Amino acid sequence: MYVEKLKEDIVSYHLRENDFYMKFSNQEHFRSWDAVPVMTKADLQQPLVERLSNGFSNKNVYVNKTSGSSGHPFVFAKDKFCHAFTWAEIMDRFSWHGIDFNTSLQARFYGITLDTIGYQKERLKDRLSQRYRFPIFDLSDDKLEQFLKVFSQKPFKYINGYTSAIVLFAKFLKKKNSNLKEVCPTLTCCIVTSEMLYESDKKLMEATLGIPVYNEYGASELDLIAFENPQGEFVLNSETLFVEILNDNNQPVPNGMPGRIIITSLYNKAHPMIRYDIGDHGVIAKSSTAKKPILEILVGRTNDVAKLPSGKQVPGLTFYYVTKSVIEDDGNVKEFIIEQTELDCFHITYVADTALTSKEEQHIRKAVVTYLEEGLTVHFKRVSVLDRSNRGKLKQFASKI
Repeated sequence: MYVEKLKEDIVSYHLRENDFYMKFSNQEHFRSWDAVPVMTKADLQQPLVERLSNGFSNKNVYVNKTSGSSGHPFVFAKDKFCHAFTWAEIMDRFSWHGIDFNTSLQARFYGITLDTIGYQKERLKDRLSQRYRFPIFDLSDDKLEQFLKVFSQKPFKYINGYTSAIVLFAKFLKKKNSNLKEVCPTLTCCIVTSEMLYESDKKLMEATLGIPVYNEYGASELDLIAFENPQGEFVLNSETLFVEILNDNNQPVPNGMPGRIIITSLYNKAHPMIRYDIGDHGVIAKSSTAKKPILEILVGRTNDVAKLPSGKQVPGLTFYYVTKSVIEDDGNVKEFIIEQTELDCFHITYVADTALTSKEEQHIRKAVVTYLEEGLTVHFKRVSVLDRSNRGKLKQFASKI
């Protein structure tokens, strides 16, 4: 009953206080949950100021951009209470594995923005958050050898980062016939995020890292969505979110049946994230309860690895940092995909109201040099619609070589 009240309260609040949501829902008041419309990422691709609730502005909310990993980038906001609740949820889940954000040193396999201010802010956050960052823009053997040396020198408690980057590190360790736990005895676990975790990759990582590997599923615009507990159960977040599985007609399916993952943020008053189609498919286990829902199957985001002429390897999520320069608040770029057709050749295909200017294209080409390497060719193509996979989801990066 508590969750049912929260669902009604958050819808009623936005119908009363948010002009964007009133217009989007075409309702004057809450009638029933089934009558609440499903929103997509495309619905949110308009200036943020037009989507904020009464009393909120850029000055009193947390603002960020989605990674665009599914090809649908947009700017979002959370009120400060909701943002704090997000971090409380994350800290609670990590504590399941004995991790204390105040004292446990993290080996962080993530990207980092390379503009001067953004870079310094991320590095400051790393220092304050007990994190040592291994930037994943270069995962060549020489760079991974440097990573391994750092592990021999620092008392890391756990690893956290992009699945594909850690898998590449695990393959490197296997090739060296090395076990990371022997190099860094303080390690206790690895938590992967942002990309699909396949069972074969998990077995490889656990064998070469020498520690258990747990899966995390989240979205920056929402919260941590599901987190694997020590028993291997992928527990959905039922404290700050309401997660449901719908069919193509927006009707709920029984537990045990596959469908689209639809999520409601129960506490975000600054910006409506109500019955939000995140773009993934999944199955909630039949054994789930209201207090402990289990995500049995996740068909989510995957990213290929790009191989470069120099021998460098970089995960597909690197292209978030390359393309974020054109993911602007005006919502012009609606969707994009990046394909590698040759070692030195990339094609960016995008949907936008207006074509990228030559200056914007040049900005991206410069970012390619910054984050990848020199000597790469980048082609741009604006289209009216992008081809989708058989499950209706865009894959931001794909290698064709």
